[in-house]
Amino acid sequence: MNLSIYLDDLQRRIRPDDENRLTDSWLSFADCKPSEGFFAPSRSMSPSAISWPDININDCIDSIDLMIYQQLKTVSDTLASGAGELLSIRPNYGTGIIPSMYGAEIFVMPAETNTLPGARPLPGAMNAVKNILEKQEMDFSKKLAGKVFNFAERWLEVSRPYAEVSRYVRMYNPDLQGPLPLVELLWGSGVYLDIFDESETVNAALDFFTYVIIAFLKKFHALCPPFDAEHSIEWGLLHRGKIIIRNDAAMNISGNMYKEFVMPRDQQIINIFGGGIHFCGKGDHYIGHISDIEGLSTFNMSQPEYNDMEIIYQNTIDKGIVIIGMPEFEVKRAVAAGRNLRGRVHCGASIAAWAEKQPN
Repeated sequence: MNLSIYLDDLQRRIRPDDENRLTDSWLSFADCKPSEGFFAPSRSMSPSAISWPDININDCIDSIDLMIYQQLKTVSDTLASGAGELLSIRPNYGTGIIPSMYGAEIFVMPAETNTLPGARPLPGAMNAVKNILEKQEMDFSKKLAGKVFNFAERWLEVSRPYAEVSRYVRMYNPDLQGPLPLVELLWGSGVYLDIFDESETVNAALDFFTYVIIAFLKKFHALCPPFDAEHSIEWGLLHRGKIIIRNDAAMNISGNMYKEFVMPRDQQIINIFGGGIHFCGKGDHYIGHISDIEGLSTFNMSQPEYNDMEIIYQNTIDKGIVIIGMPEFEVKRAVAAGRNLRGRVHCGASIAAWAEKQPN
């Protein structure tokens, strides 16, 4: 694929004054300077003069240039629509990046779903994880992990001649998941019983994959530094800190189990990078423990309709933790109900890619 056609187009369309203004507004929001209302930024529309054809994500997995194109198309769409996210791309290989390093089979979804690949649990479940713990290996050149770094290196190469693109289109973290989701992906659903019967092994696995996440991200940031020393970007949304931990598996356990098994590992990661936590599904039963993580600055969720949102707000914005990517329908509901959002809720972007429809 000739990426220069599309890079030339973006170079013409990026307006530095608009991007600088938008960046300043995001920094103000991330640093909790507004005190009322909610945050809904926008930019001037900058349509393309060329065609940007759709590419199925399955076709991108084995082609670095197609993956770069797929990500650049999201940048083009952002510019054309006038949306308020900052321009950003990532190595978009799904949740199986770290599991693939340890032999997990990557399964590709049917083309018609146009959805990122996943990972199957290892044959042998607990015994396979014990084998990983015995070896204590980390090879970031393996499978999807290697593709992440190949993507980053290729992006730095192709973007270098384009001043506005290389300055304003920023790369953000790949989806590394969190310690519990990684253990679940490799161990399988049996981990939710084995967490009682084999707690020593589960704890050892959580410790090991905490270390893997930290080492992976340090290596990635050495190649692609975050926005600045205090902030980074996720899904085009700027926040304080350098990671948003994915905690999707924690909805399957109680709040007390989160506090015992997961929270100490999340705290370790936040101690090093700062940042926030994301979960899909229902998490109001453990949001209170999340809010007790020292240094946590940011929160993101995908399905507010599954949660008691007053509990969520009491344990986030009321404690100085900003929310990014809140679906518009929830912001409208909260405002109509008279809920003070304290200037700490970003409205309008980045719910899960598969959530095409929002409740009325």
